[in-house]
This record gives sequence, structure tokens and C-alpha cells, in this order.
Amino acid sequence: MAAVAADVPGAFEQLVGLYQKRVYHVMTQLVGSSQEAEDLTQELFLKVFRARKSYRLDARVSTWLFAIAHNLAMNHLRSRIRSRVRPAPGQQETAADSSGGFATQVASREGTPSARMRKLELAEVVQQALGRLGEDQRMAILLNKFEEMSYAEIAQVMGRSESAVKSLLTRARENLKTQLESYARFGDLDAIRNPESEPTGAGD
Repeated sequence: MAAVAADVPGAFEQLVGLYQKRVYHVMTQLVGSSQEAEDLTQELFLKVFRARKSYRLDARVSTWLFAIAHNLAMNHLRSRIRSRVRPAPGQQETAADSSGGFATQVASREGTPSARMRKLELAEVVQQALGRLGEDQRMAILLNKFEEMSYAEIAQVMGRSESAVKSLLTRARENLKTQLESYARFGDLDAIRNPESEPTGAGD
């Protein structure tokens, strides 16, 4: 980032290469649309380039980038609510559907077709459960589990205190545990997709 701020040739392109997929993945989880996530990711790097001269060299690049990502995503979601705009039918995607998505990456690590199917199903279950969290809880979980950020770093990104982040993560984990209970006990994927339905085998 110091090289980007100094306008070293190729430095900005290198920065984009290092963080573009990571930012896009988080954006997709937050806004639920691959096209909107792509647009927001491009907007983020445009903001980074314009703000390069004001970057503090003692700041951690990933924390700074994801703070911008968080603000962009929250503003986008608030704007969507105000205008009552939702992703068009067929545009709403999970990470399993998007290019290089989480489910595909997980499944590709297993050799046999049956093992890949189990991994894909588990990834879909996790994705569905994540999608039902509130925006703040989802952001905290994504940064903690996928970006491996500490409470202090997440607090910087989200503009919260560390205690508030701990509380967010605790509630998010409890919500995920509740949502995943049906699948863990009964292997019932439909119960996760349609939480109001009764889990298969619940009366056995």
C-alpha cells in the first residue's frame, strides 16, 4: 500500500490481485447478488485509489479495505431498503452459485462424487444459515471465520467496541447453531431452506 501511495508502477494492480476475490466474496455474502457485489468491489478499489495519498502507513491494509467494504455494503443495503429494490429473480445467489464460490471450493477438495455431494450440501446449509443472520452479525462472522480477523480488527472495520463485537459474534453463533440444529440432527436440508417447515423425522 505504501507503493500504491507513492504511485509505483504496477503496485495498485498487485493490491487488487491480492484482495479482489476476498472483498468480492464478502460483498456477495452481504448483498446477496453477484452483480451488485462485483459493482461494489469495483467501487471499493476506485475509492482506494482515490484515497491512496491519505493512507496511514501504520494501518493494516486488510482492516482498512474491509472497513471501506463494510461502509459500502451497509450504504447499499440501506439504499435498497429505501427504494424497495431487491435482486431480480435469478440474480439472487449464494456463494455456492457464484464463480469460485465457497461451496465449489470446499467440494473440490474431496475426491469421490459422493463426498463432493456431501460437501456441497453442507456448504449450502451453512450458506443458507448465514444468509438469515442480520447484516452486522453476518459481517462479524465473515471477518472472524473467513478473514481470520481478531476482535480488535473487526471492531475497527465495523466501528464498534471490542465488547460489542464479542456480543455480535456470540449472538451470531447462537443463531447459526439454532438454524443448523435440524440438519445436524436429521440431515434435513429442506428444513434449512424452509425454516417454517417441520424437520423430517421430528416426530420419530
